[in-house]
Amino acid sequence: MTKKTTSPDDSALFRNTVGQVKAIDTNTVNLQPAGKPRPFPKSKPLEQVDPLRNDIAGELDTLFQEDRIAFMAPGLQKSVLKKLRKGQYGLDVEIDLHGLTSRAAKQRLLNFLHDCVENGIRCAHIIHGKGYNSPDNQPVLKNDINLWLRQHQDVLAFCSAPPKSGGSGAVFVLLRLSDKFGFSDSDL
Repeated sequence: MTKKTTSPDDSALFRNTVGQVKAIDTNTVNLQPAGKPRPFPKSKPLEQVDPLRNDIAGELDTLFQEDRIAFMAPGLQKSVLKKLRKGQYGLDVEIDLHGLTSRAAKQRLLNFLHDCVENGIRCAHIIHGKGYNSPDNQPVLKNDINLWLRQHQDVLAFCSAPPKSGGSGAVFVLLRLSDKFGFSDSDL
């Protein structure tokens, strides 16, 4: 390989472009970070925060297999529930709980709703079944879901799904968006 010679014009252009240069005293590289790493927020585990904190006014009626349900958080316009019934919010996710025990369904539902809120999911489809195999023809999960969703802090509204989406054996749920997404409930 031959050594290239640089013209004085090219050398001057290079020096002018590079600017002031400071000589380095050592040729070792420091791989340690300059200071403490920047902190980042950690999400709270589901067990630390009880999402079922809303109180229910009065006692809920026992639901039967073909009973339809609906709920709207205080302060929302009636048009929100109307749009939810028609599916105008668009369903983002779905979970099927029928066939589970009440305890397993509750844990799965709470984890599901937590994940939905953390990921900015606005509308969910929850299948709970109609309860045809329940004792005394009283659906267990349907009554539980009705209570749990009313108590959940992030549920704005829910209603029984239309027949093609499960009818009285499923619900559409409208969820509050997390503050980290920069929206408020007034954007409905």
